[in-house]
Amino acid sequence: MESRVFEFGSEEIKVLYDTKRCIHVAECVNGLPEVFNPKRRPWVDADAAPASEIAEVIQRCPTGALQMECTGAAEQAATVGENTVTVAADGPLYLRGDIELVAGDGTVLLRDTRVALCRCGASKNKPLCDGQHSKVGFRDGGEFTVESRAESTEPGRLTAKVLPNGPVSLSGSFRLCDAGDGESFQVKRSFCRCGESDNKPFCDGTHGGVGFEAD
Repeated sequence: MESRVFEFGSEEIKVLYDTKRCIHVAECVNGLPEVFNPKRRPWVDADAAPASEIAEVIQRCPTGALQMECTGAAEQAATVGENTVTVAADGPLYLRGDIELVAGDGTVLLRDTRVALCRCGASKNKPLCDGQHSKVGFRDGGEFTVESRAESTEPGRLTAKVLPNGPVSLSGSFRLCDAGDGESFQVKRSFCRCGESDNKPFCDGTHGGVGFEAD
């Protein structure tokens, strides 16, 4: 995974922006255009709104491309809630909560509260999404059917283990949400990373037949 981080600060808050994780969902631009304006240089003005408002909008960023360092009221906006995994239509898996991303050998790659994982197989920054799904024409409605579910989620870490040349295996309690209104409570599930599964978003072993390669 690659990162390229820029800093924009005020006396109350420091905004960190990782260009390698941004896929231009535009929650920041739509939420506080006076602070986040891509037509301006620098494009982030951390003095243009109260730190608490900036912090709240940063938490809407589903990929974790925007982070912050702050204290007081603004810091409260970073509180971690329940673990959720949302399957975006024609897009990535959005993980939110207490997230730990690990390699197949157990090496911790990333700890965060917001992560977007590639589903199309074309990202150049695997296992993270880099927006390639739009360029390669990836199509999946993001809806699913599950046959079993837990009754509710339990507090704790959600671990996303990236299996070499295979799926990402999620373990730990989480609420799984589709692009429509469906949801289920899960404790473990393997999700397709190659983009070719006939049972999207879940892995069906197709990666082995299509020669998918990714650490």
